[in-house]
Amino acid sequence: MVFKRLLGSLGVGGPTVDTALDPGAARPGGALTGQVHLKGGDADFDIEHITLELVARVEAEHSEGESEGVVAFERFTVGGGFRLVAGQQHSVPFTVTLPWETPITELYGQGLGIVLGVRTELAVAGAKDKGDLDQLNIAPLPAQEAILEAFGQLGFGFKSADLEYGRIGGTGQQLPFYQEIEITPSPQYAHQVNEIEVTFLANPGGMEVVLEADKRGGFFSGGHDALTRFTVGHHDSRDWNTEVDGWIRQLVEHRASHGTHGAYGAYGHGDPYARQGHGGHHGHGDHHHDDHRRSGPGMGTAVAAGAAGLAVGVVGGMVAAEVVDEVGDFFEGDEEDEG
Repeated sequence: MVFKRLLGSLGVGGPTVDTALDPGAARPGGALTGQVHLKGGDADFDIEHITLELVARVEAEHSEGESEGVVAFERFTVGGGFRLVAGQQHSVPFTVTLPWETPITELYGQGLGIVLGVRTELAVAGAKDKGDLDQLNIAPLPAQEAILEAFGQLGFGFKSADLEYGRIGGTGQQLPFYQEIEITPSPQYAHQVNEIEVTFLANPGGMEVVLEADKRGGFFSGGHDALTRFTVGHHDSRDWNTEVDGWIRQLVEHRASHGTHGAYGAYGHGDPYARQGHGGHHGHGDHHHDDHRRSGPGMGTAVAAGAAGLAVGVVGGMVAAEVVDEVGDFFEGDEEDEG
């Protein structure tokens, strides 16, 4: 999705900018490549710098409820310091490294509803203009894909995904927001939890996996959230089905061990492993197992197929169309705001 715009701060006759990302999804911590295409205006202009800004649509919780906004989370200067002659066409290739915590926007090619963009800023003659905005697609790292696939193998279903403004205490989180992938429980756990939220916090050495259970509370105990946190390597060989099932069991055990307490009673707000705005308690796991072949339709397979009856629930047809509309609205709305 590419928008070509005149450099608004210089008015009609200024240079135009068109950024083209190379085809295919990038990955967290990996390279993002492409080219910035410039076309000179009616006069010569000195291009002071060309900057790429990564932006995301993020949700924020506050006293009045929830709201959405655009958050910039990384900037790269990819060129500048040259004169663009009137009418001249000039291309600037770039290769930049994405943050390790860059949210994933798709699984097996199926969009998850996360909206990321690359905004191009051109500085000319002391004026700046954010002249181009392009959709950014991010595929999961191998460990992220394996973990989500294991959830699907175990009968959990994909519900939705979003980006939440805030930080998870006690983790190595770097960005000002985190991604939550919401999944519905398998029949085995449906009577104990409403949903489970998965957050990946990748870094050069591995990845933290934070699981949060939105619990079904009894009349006296009330419902509350519990969190567990685990660490995996980027190239770990594990029996992921067994591993993830163990994680879920540990998460659910928090309900048994703290279920007699009132809502949030067992998880003090001073807990270092709490999401901002939530009580939380973390366990740690580092159980290594031998890898084995996974069989049957997992979460990735079901998402890719857009199937309602497999492990994932409804992720196709209407939902996919709504996601596409939201992406379009985000970019078009931003384009109008910037104009």
